[in-house]
Amino acid sequence: MSDEPTLTVFQGHERLMTAPLPEVLAFLKAHEREAAPPLLTFDDQTGRQVDFDLRGPLAEVLERYTPAPVRAGPGRPRLGVVAREITLLPRHWEWLEGQRGGASAALRRLIDEARKADPEGERCRQAQSAADRFLGVLAGDLPGYEDATRALYAGDGAAFQARVQHWPDDIRTHALYLAAPAFAEKS
Repeated sequence: MSDEPTLTVFQGHERLMTAPLPEVLAFLKAHEREAAPPLLTFDDQTGRQVDFDLRGPLAEVLERYTPAPVRAGPGRPRLGVVAREITLLPRHWEWLEGQRGGASAALRRLIDEARKADPEGERCRQAQSAADRFLGVLAGDLPGYEDATRALYAGDGAAFQARVQHWPDDIRTHALYLAAPAFAEKS
């Protein structure tokens, strides 16, 4: 997959486009009233289906989804922190709270270290998850779906290709694109 995040738009089994966010938003805005069957948009890095609020003029839609530029200056930069709940045993909380920077900083360091320890494995897991999410939406009712998913998680690229061989061209091509990093170290 490329370094620039892309999204892919499907209508039924047909891939209409793969492009960066601003181009996809312009396309969706231009076609918002005429889409039957509906347009489905997927984040190519995660495989998740994404929906956009297309109300208002295109400039407003782009402003809504384009990240604000990072401002330089005094103070702490925006880190894009997302608050979520996690559940740990008391001994885990005690250990985390005793770490440099507190619990959040310690968890971020642990996660970064784990990701760096096995970058190929991390890339493989991300590709498997992205392909699986995409397949669950657009290929869940296609013949061989379950076998293709098993081959994906087994890291068997040849079996995966064999299972998706008779699927609609655009779904097969995009599934192979998303899954490719999962098979890179296996080949």
